[in-house]
Amino acid sequence: MRSVSIHCTSCGQKIESKEAVFRCNICNEPVEFEIEGLKEAKINDGNLLTQTIWERYADFLPFFDKESELSLGEGFTPLTNLKKLSESIGIGDLYIKNESQNPTWSFKDRGTAYGIMHARKLGYKKIGTVSTGNMATSVAAYGAAAKMETFVLVSKNISPEKINPIAIYNPHLIKVEGNYGDLYFESLEIGKDKDIYFINSDVPMRVEGSKTIAFEICEQLNFKMPDYVIVPTSAGGNIRGIEKGFREFKVCGLIDYVPKFICAQASGCSPIYNAFMDGSNAITRVDNPHTIAHAIENPYPPSGNQVLRMLRNNGGIATAVSDYEILKAQALMAEQGIFGQPASAVPLAAVIKLKAEGFLKGNENIVCIATGSGLKYTAALDMQKLYSVECKIEKLIDFISKNY
Repeated sequence: MRSVSIHCTSCGQKIESKEAVFRCNICNEPVEFEIEGLKEAKINDGNLLTQTIWERYADFLPFFDKESELSLGEGFTPLTNLKKLSESIGIGDLYIKNESQNPTWSFKDRGTAYGIMHARKLGYKKIGTVSTGNMATSVAAYGAAAKMETFVLVSKNISPEKINPIAIYNPHLIKVEGNYGDLYFESLEIGKDKDIYFINSDVPMRVEGSKTIAFEICEQLNFKMPDYVIVPTSAGGNIRGIEKGFREFKVCGLIDYVPKFICAQASGCSPIYNAFMDGSNAITRVDNPHTIAHAIENPYPPSGNQVLRMLRNNGGIATAVSDYEILKAQALMAEQGIFGQPASAVPLAAVIKLKAEGFLKGNENIVCIATGSGLKYTAALDMQKLYSVECKIEKLIDFISKNY
């Protein structure tokens, strides 16, 4: 097994611990794994119909071993080239990495599976998460599959449309009254006290799981990198993981360069974008957040500062789009056969906006990460201009002939 160390993404402290570590004990910023000897790492060949993503990319995954593996078939999601849409927008190739094809219909399954593997390896019997959407459902599902006692903490005001798909897996589902932004940090303290491994949005193993998105993109593009990867960003763990995956493939020589990243947020809740535009090194909390893209409505993302550092090191940018732009992009995606939740449409909305503003010149190749299924939030359909008609069966052929 390769040597693995853990360090703070901000102050650089190297942390020596055999237990789960989620934040730096000095500056309280996110921590990250480093694997020694990546230059010799390789992709493991195998039958993709039977091989898991964990087996395929095992050389790049800290602490992986077959004995603790857990999989419901996550990963290996489609990368679709939307040629007609890219032509209409006026850019090069436009790809959608469709993460709605994971077992619980979102990218969260990658980090959840790998987080549970780590928890089991360390001897934990209980897992948990803080979420009101994709991650809550994912942890509840994988916790049930792993036969682990599972705690899911959600906001008191969560809607029935969101809570029932969590409750079906029968976790300890607790509606918590209070500041939702503070609940992330409170859960980590509860985890220490009650021996619960909280697989929250940007914990190190969730970031490691997100790396596999980058690995797949590299293989799907035959290792020819896009100019930009655009990620709808909430807590910041996913964009960190995807960028880290590209960096690690570059270290071992599988790719020549790391694409630039665009952190895409909704204008109704855009703390990372706000700080980026202000030239600040630290985010500030967004008061009264409101956006149709609930999946990325995080007023104080725990990895926000590290995303800022990552973007500046990477040469990337942050942008924000309105709910109107998001809904328009969701409809455009549906015209291509991809039904994503509003957050999934944020990257496409960003492409359209950045092209109109002149940031994108027209020859760029771009990958947009569609993070979750439109079936996750069907209430958004009430804001789309949808219609249907009625007709009696005996008049159907005449009706079609007359109207179509």
